[in-house]
Amino acid sequence: MTQQEIIASLPTHLKPFVGVQDYGQYTPRDHAVWRFLLKHLSDHLQATAHPVYLEGLARTGISLDHIPSIDEMNSCLAQLGWRAVVVDGFVPPAIFMEFQALKILVIALDMRSVDHIEYTPAPDIVHESAGHAPFIVDVDYAEFLQRFGEVGMKAVSNEQDQAVYEAIRQLSIVKECPDSTSKDIAVAEGELRRANEANVDLSEASLLSRLHWWTVEYGLVGEVDDYKIFGAGLLSSLGESKHCLDDDQVQKVPLTVDAVTCPYDITSVQPRLFVTKSCRHLSQVLEEFAATMCFKRGGAESLNKAVQAATICTAQYDSGMQVSGVFDEILCDAVGNPIYLRTRGPSQLAWRGSEIYGHGTATHPQGFGSPIGLLKDFSRCLSQYTIDELRAHDIAIGQHCRLEFLSGITVVGELRRIHRQEHRSLILGFEDCTVTDMAGRVLFDPAWGCYDMAVGASIDSVFGGAADREQLQLYPVSPAASNLSATDKAESQLMALYSQVSEMRNNMDEQDIPKLMVELGNYPDEWLLRVEFLNALLDSQVETRSTLERELREIQSREPAVAKLIDMAIH
Repeated sequence: MTQQEIIASLPTHLKPFVGVQDYGQYTPRDHAVWRFLLKHLSDHLQATAHPVYLEGLARTGISLDHIPSIDEMNSCLAQLGWRAVVVDGFVPPAIFMEFQALKILVIALDMRSVDHIEYTPAPDIVHESAGHAPFIVDVDYAEFLQRFGEVGMKAVSNEQDQAVYEAIRQLSIVKECPDSTSKDIAVAEGELRRANEANVDLSEASLLSRLHWWTVEYGLVGEVDDYKIFGAGLLSSLGESKHCLDDDQVQKVPLTVDAVTCPYDITSVQPRLFVTKSCRHLSQVLEEFAATMCFKRGGAESLNKAVQAATICTAQYDSGMQVSGVFDEILCDAVGNPIYLRTRGPSQLAWRGSEIYGHGTATHPQGFGSPIGLLKDFSRCLSQYTIDELRAHDIAIGQHCRLEFLSGITVVGELRRIHRQEHRSLILGFEDCTVTDMAGRVLFDPAWGCYDMAVGASIDSVFGGAADREQLQLYPVSPAASNLSATDKAESQLMALYSQVSEMRNNMDEQDIPKLMVELGNYPDEWLLRVEFLNALLDSQVETRSTLERELREIQSREPAVAKLIDMAIH
């Protein structure tokens, strides 16, 4: 499938987050950065990465020689049952997880700059393709990754999570922008620090992000004293893929669900890493955490977590009825059973993930409220009664009805409509309706309009986001973050020189070398260009090789930040 065909196949609410890769926007220097990284990563990781890694690179359309095209990757991924789309920088975590649940890899468009060749906090095509894609060839890992997406997209997040996400996104943009000053970076780091400090009541989404970090991003596999690398963050970082092997500086801990108690810092190397026994072990730990989540547990505790989150969540009744919105209040009886729920602001009623016609945010713009529980003298949930059975209990369209719940909540009004699906009554619509609790508190007044009552005896599940994400969208699309941009004349001349040197690798003409060496003298600090030149030369071209190595050593003495990289290139 082409990029356009894949985008066309996506759910509508996901389409605004994806783009189309314009392969021509990558400069010759971008490809040189890719070659340098992949050459040295693959050499190093041959012995230290899980054996699947190198096989996975080849089978997912990732070459060591050039930045991968998404179309090439998709041709390979299709054989594994996966797809890939490109995005511009960070996407909201729940959106990222939803793509993963659909077996779609999210690939950042940007290529990291030469200044951040060892590590970048920004998502880039090295991390997303060469880091995440290779292990898709392992069926157990691919299933774990998809399941993580399914669990992650249901996690309840709070307002502080959104602030942390925006701060991380901004910091990654600032750090990769060539025009950023040290002050700009300090300001962005300060914003992230404050956002993290404010996020004290960690949500499910925050805890799950830690598990994702310590497994998918920074995981090791094997035994504490005999392990291999499989985390994408390690696989795509020259610095951390080596630093992580230092057992004196990096503590190794057996992976358990307790990993969710360990915070991480994207701006520094990790002081500890977790070791999983196998992909099967990864799935076991994930399911252990998932069992504690609101979408598995339901009930009053989960509803109250949704209230505390102050973000759009969904409560699902045992009838299958779903209410989505920002939950504002939950009433409970003396033993803690939820008996009434209330949302504020635009709300949605749905059934099995599809908004019920006439019950979207246009109908419920100010919120929604409804009882939970059984009616007095009713042996089953009201939803399970046929129309004839309801009529036998004096519940019929056009009649004045009085519904008394075991909780003491009473609904009195004229029944005007019953919405049924799959032989279940899901919504009862009243006019001239009053809803009160046992203490006489008015929960709905006739002056407020028509009253729609959701039907269900209990809340079986509570999860983050809307039931029908097509109709109730949660996340605005952030402004473009890409650093790909047009180059000026001087930069264009430099890129042309990168291109000429690159072409030498396949089409060597020794007569061009003196002229290229003269041009190279105009760029005394371009260490990567000299590395490209050195790699293009034949072993027999001793004099030119010696000159380039001498110039690289001179740069090394002037620029300590690249000294280690130059050593890697020469040796």
